[in-house]
Amino acid sequence: MKRRTFLKLSAVGGAGSALAGCSNQAVQLIRFIPDETLIPGVATWKPGVCTQCSAGCGLQVRVMAGDAEVVRKGQSGIMRMGLAKKLTGNPDHPVNHGKLCVRGEAGLQVAYNPDRIRHPLKRAGQRGSGQFTQISWDEAMQELLTHVQPLSAPHATQSLAFLTRPLGGQRGVVVSRFLSGFDEARLVPFELFDDTVLRTANRLSFGYDQLPTFDLAHSSYVISFGADYLGTWNSPVAQNVAYGTLRQNRSGIRGKFVQVESRMSQTGANADEWVAAHPGTEGVLALAIAHVILKEHLGRAEAAGTAGTRIDGWREGLPEHSPDAIAWKTGVPPETITRLAREMAAQSPAVAVVGGAPLAHTNGLFTALAVNALNGLLGSVGKPGGLQFTPRVPAPNFGSAHEVTGAGKADSVRTLAQQILSGQPRPIDALLLFDANPVFATPPAWQVKEALEKVPFIASFGSFVDETSTLADLILPDHSYLESWIDEVPESGTTEAVISVAPPVMQPLHDTRALPDVLLDLAHRLGGRTGQALPWKSYEEMLQAALTPLVHRPGSISAKDADEFWKKIQEQGGWWSTGASAAPTRSPAEPSQPVKSQEPQFVGPAAEYPFYFLPYATQQFFDGRHANLPWMQEMPEVLSTGMWGTWVEINPRTAATLQIEQGDLLEVASPNGRVRAPALLSPGIAPDVIAMPVGQGHEDYGRYASNRGVNPITILAPQLEPATGSLAWAGTRVNITKAGKGELILLTGGPTQWGEEQVTR
Repeated sequence: MKRRTFLKLSAVGGAGSALAGCSNQAVQLIRFIPDETLIPGVATWKPGVCTQCSAGCGLQVRVMAGDAEVVRKGQSGIMRMGLAKKLTGNPDHPVNHGKLCVRGEAGLQVAYNPDRIRHPLKRAGQRGSGQFTQISWDEAMQELLTHVQPLSAPHATQSLAFLTRPLGGQRGVVVSRFLSGFDEARLVPFELFDDTVLRTANRLSFGYDQLPTFDLAHSSYVISFGADYLGTWNSPVAQNVAYGTLRQNRSGIRGKFVQVESRMSQTGANADEWVAAHPGTEGVLALAIAHVILKEHLGRAEAAGTAGTRIDGWREGLPEHSPDAIAWKTGVPPETITRLAREMAAQSPAVAVVGGAPLAHTNGLFTALAVNALNGLLGSVGKPGGLQFTPRVPAPNFGSAHEVTGAGKADSVRTLAQQILSGQPRPIDALLLFDANPVFATPPAWQVKEALEKVPFIASFGSFVDETSTLADLILPDHSYLESWIDEVPESGTTEAVISVAPPVMQPLHDTRALPDVLLDLAHRLGGRTGQALPWKSYEEMLQAALTPLVHRPGSISAKDADEFWKKIQEQGGWWSTGASAAPTRSPAEPSQPVKSQEPQFVGPAAEYPFYFLPYATQQFFDGRHANLPWMQEMPEVLSTGMWGTWVEINPRTAATLQIEQGDLLEVASPNGRVRAPALLSPGIAPDVIAMPVGQGHEDYGRYASNRGVNPITILAPQLEPATGSLAWAGTRVNITKAGKGELILLTGGPTQWGEEQVTR
């Protein structure tokens, strides 16, 4: 579907509900009073904040007058109003510097999606049937209060859980404060591709419990261990901007970039050198590079500081990690290891990046600590061209999503499922759900769906029905982020302290309410501790109060009083330190034993399951949350050029051995399940690796995503990285068999056109 056609259908009419039990019949539209301040044909640019990932990029939104189908007090009608027409990057924002990724631009389709929930719904059929009836907000709030109020009583025998995507800024604070009024409330943030392992390693190595910011723009040499930092990992837009400077914006200098991974990513395709290493061996490869630097006196062991002491044998020069001893483990020739080490030591500043699949093994923490020690040895920590950390916002109660609702302060979804199924330590009587879909994005062995089906009452605040929210008894739909007050605290991507803040850029299209305002209303109705924890009348009032400590702080805004500051922060789209008070906060050093070299553990015997299985995030769908946006379905995957489906990536040599041709339907089986998808031959993947993109395979996620492709998460083993409890999603082995002829939709001929010489340079 063309963009113009989609916007016409969704913004002018025809945006009927796809929910069973909701009215799909044509209604007589009435015309509501228009916004008289609009000037036809004249665009207004308003600041915004992108929420399509956790990077916290700043937006500029082009708003123009137009007719839209809206819902007001239960009635559908046509209203002339300001409508968002285009999203671009805010040129003044220190994270994205005016740039925006494709997912950010597709954010328009969140607001105008025809499958958005338009009004509160109450379950009318069996749980999971998708049958709901429309109710008023008064009815919805009373229903919610009826189920939540008994749990707020002192010494209640049952408890409340809040399952959500990680929330930063004041949204996260609203949720945390709301739950503080309950004795046994459970906060459960969930994200499939989380970075808990790396945060833990950074805390142990450097004292910073957060993701790093890489000063690629001033680096001379970059080596990345599995991090798709130009595609999907960490803060991609900020990293793309810096990478551009690394490669071409410095007179006479062009930094070198090496990518180490077993399946070529978008980032790997931009590297000078692509090195294929066996999955889970990236940590020992990093230590082998460090061994050469130490042995040849190209660096001192003491330079690594605490990061070095976390590695067993570091002070002795890592004698067990010579290139000859490590080559057979990693599949990387010893001469390559030696050359990389010498290049890194000679071309300062050099920096090592690690993320993604290498940290999704049972030895993920060891791998992260090893790469951190290498960075310490190179002298790149806290230095220009190296690894740095974004300072925290100098205002109380403001933090990134990890700081506010992150690990260490909350339960995991796996733990929640176990508690529900066992009833221990106490039963969960009510579950509140926001923008998280663990039924889709967790291994079936975790039994998340079975657990949620046992919860007596579930209320969802999401804008769409998906595999998890279809289990809800009550749906209180949120505004889109273009219709809401939005604030976000970037965890990385800049060396300035930043808070992105923006008011709504358009009026709500439908009978929806912002999650923070719903929780504030509910808190006032509950009273007691919960009401005291959230005394503000609106989220706007709460946000303004939280920003008051920044009024006289040196930074990007100069104002004589709080009112002027509040006006300017809305005009600018946030506040940032501009280097005036940019000092990251360190945690006290933690005592721990040095970590020994660890081998990754895989589920499935190699004789029966000969291939490593690699599910990977795509720029279109990430973990599946964007599959309901048609622009993302139409967008070809960057390397494979695949669209509108799922495929199985296999090395051409492996395929020839097994007599597999492009488009053949393959059955991929693990000890935990099996899926079928067409073969896509790619020279950019190791011969012993099978890869599949994550994001498709939804059973219930609107007209664009439902029943399209398959979900590779369903065959993952439920094993964990033991130190952090994170899902080791790269630790499964599989076998493959031909199952007929499949349907493969490619924009071009696919990656087989590259020629193998292009990926072995």
